Amino acid sequence: MAQTYPQVAGELTVSFKPKRKRRWGGVVPCLFIFPWIFGFLVFTLGPLLFSLIISFFDWPIVGKVRFIGLGNYVDMFTDDPLFWKSLGVTLKFAALFVPLNIIVALGLAMLLNQKTRGSAIFRTAFYLPSVISGVALAMIWSWVYSGDYGIFNYFLSLLGVQGPDWLNDIHWSLVAMVVASLWGQGSMMLVFLAGLKGIPKDLYESASIDGAGMLRQFVSVTIPMLSPTILFNLITSIIAAFQQLTLALLLTGGGPMKATYFYAMYMYENAFKFFKMGYSAANAWFMFLIVLSLTFLVFKSSEAWVFYEGEMKRKPHKKSKPDGRRRSA
Repeated sequence: MAQTYPQVAGELTVSFKPKRKRRWGGVVPCLFIFPWIFGFLVFTLGPLLFSLIISFFDWPIVGKVRFIGLGNYVDMFTDDPLFWKSLGVTLKFAALFVPLNIIVALGLAMLLNQKTRGSAIFRTAFYLPSVISGVALAMIWSWVYSGDYGIFNYFLSLLGVQGPDWLNDIHWSLVAMVVASLWGQGSMMLVFLAGLKGIPKDLYESASIDGAGMLRQFVSVTIPMLSPTILFNLITSIIAAFQQLTLALLLTGGGPMKATYFYAMYMYENAFKFFKMGYSAANAWFMFLIVLSLTFLVFKSSEAWVFYEGEMKRKPHKKSKPDGRRRSA
């Protein structure tokens, strides 16, 4: 308890708190955040640094560890055709998946943003696929894409179209993976929906008074006001595209003819199939550099197309040099 020590200075009474309490006042907050700090150091930062270290070693799971310097990185670029194959497949997948993921999520969010009866039910229905485990999702899509009894080819047959064997066709397997990956974009849809809810209605009313139609309002009001949300979803989509593994591993196993052999699967096999942990760590750090570079480019380009409410970009005015002459009023 705080102790009060009266001092004769008129009627002034000064209260002093014991030093022990002040000491504990700084320790208690640290105790609350210690579990997170411990978890971050042991389960995140520690493994991250350890993977960087072993990327410079020939590090089999069983056997002698040998330091080879940049040997893993040199072999990856010069003596491993699967590296370039998996990287090319992943870049193709990202080029299809990232824009489609944003377009589909934004379209669903705009539909759910309408004031209609039962909109909460539709929000739940569109979000549910995102909480299904990857294994269950792969089983569902293996049935949908089956060339013999798949429901997708059944609907195509009603239109008189004979569908291919999606997962075993070298031309369509990657497209099938993109469509299956779009199924779980409920989280991104909710982020877009929250962004749409935050756009002031006054802007649409002003645009309508000025004669702007629905398309013009979407281009001039919705997209600029939603640009920070688009930036966030764009970056998360790029990261998700490079981490694609579960669906390809369970649906196609990287086939046919390595058409769906993603970079994440390439890392996985190097680590747990060929037991080359050091080489797999080098693969992972190169993927980290790719994602970091793409994220940096997106952030740099965002200065030209991302609008933050209340922010005004002003060009610096050139100051005129004093010439010692007065201007007449």
